[in-house]
Amino acid sequence: MLRNLTFAAVCLTAFACTSSASVALAHCQVPCGIYGDQLRFEQMLEDEHTISKAQMEINALSSKPLDAQGHNQLARWVVTKEQHAQKIQDTIAAYFMAQRIKPDSANYGKVLMSAHAVMVQAMKCKQSADPATAKALEKSIFDLYRAYEGKEPAFEHSH
Repeated sequence: MLRNLTFAAVCLTAFACTSSASVALAHCQVPCGIYGDQLRFEQMLEDEHTISKAQMEINALSSKPLDAQGHNQLARWVVTKEQHAQKIQDTIAAYFMAQRIKPDSANYGKVLMSAHAVMVQAMKCKQSADPATAKALEKSIFDLYRAYEGKEPAFEHSH
């Protein structure tokens, strides 16, 4: 009985640490006034590019018979795709939604809908190995930038 409780406590602690770690990376959520909006957009685009690369690798590996090493690599690419899609969702939730998108801004509705679209496209990337989902995610990030910043994005990131 004690052994089961100890195991459960270890699992719960591990879950708590890993589930809160991604949120902590988005920003501290202390009213520090230190924000890096451009950096967050660049990080989301880098995550999207990693998702795109993972989808290409998943498709390439899936098109041939796999040995144990191939199955291992396939699994690792799937996990990588999932992690980077989750990072984007966490950035939208913990940074933009919780801190930066203000209900009293003039274009609140448009920014809110654009942020939601990014989260949905990231979810679709988790569900699929179709490279079109990564392109749609990239587009949604650019659309959020346009709505949020009110100007065209000027990033070096593109496919």
